[in-house]
Amino acid sequence: MSTTSVRRHDDVAVLCLCREAKRNAIDDATLLRIGEFFAAPPTWAKAVVIAAEGDHFSAGLDLSELTERRTEEALEHSLMWHRVFQLIDAGTLPVVAALKGAVIGGGLELAATAHIRVAERTAFYALPEGQRGLFVGGGGSVRVPRLIGAQRMADMMLTGRVYDADEGQAIGLSNYLVDEGDGLPRALELAERIAANAPLTNFAVLQALPRIAESAPGAGLLMESLMAAVAAGSDEAKGRMREFLEHRAAKVAR
Repeated sequence: MSTTSVRRHDDVAVLCLCREAKRNAIDDATLLRIGEFFAAPPTWAKAVVIAAEGDHFSAGLDLSELTERRTEEALEHSLMWHRVFQLIDAGTLPVVAALKGAVIGGGLELAATAHIRVAERTAFYALPEGQRGLFVGGGGSVRVPRLIGAQRMADMMLTGRVYDADEGQAIGLSNYLVDEGDGLPRALELAERIAANAPLTNFAVLQALPRIAESAPGAGLLMESLMAAVAAGSDEAKGRMREFLEHRAAKVAR
């Protein structure tokens, strides 16, 4: 039985975790299927939604697979997670995650790879690795502090602190907070809006923006100018600007 599924929603691919009985805990087979999808996404997809069956997004690493490993084996296992999640975080497709229920451990690490996170009010977040004698291994020590800061992440790992959906929204674990059952519809709505953007703009946001943010100010400003010039010089940008100036495109409104 497949642990993931893929369906098409217009120009949006919906990648769904399908281990409801395990609260969508991520075993190696699931991780590899996620990697296969993002290594060769459908040619028609312009954005992706990561969702999950059942009441939970993901309870994290499937601990039933966590056998005693030699140090070298544990290192390679962590690097496998890094390789897969890097395909999402630094890939060519904008990714929206639809969160609900448990977003724990490796599930939170997966959510942190998404470019936008929509959380239902049932969502709760935890990093219980500290209580289990472990340390995050799926890139969480890099990505989660970018969202909430290293001190908050340390608190979660040292004390087992659990954030509910409202608290998660307040500290930056989610971008949008919606009622129960509205997570996937809202994620699809956002992904469709993203898919309608000029491809070069989406490329700039995914590829240039993170590098600019991590650069020294002078280098970042130069990279911004170069990317702005490339985007503005594209035929699609010129066409969209003509539509706006000729009052054929909607103005920004509340």
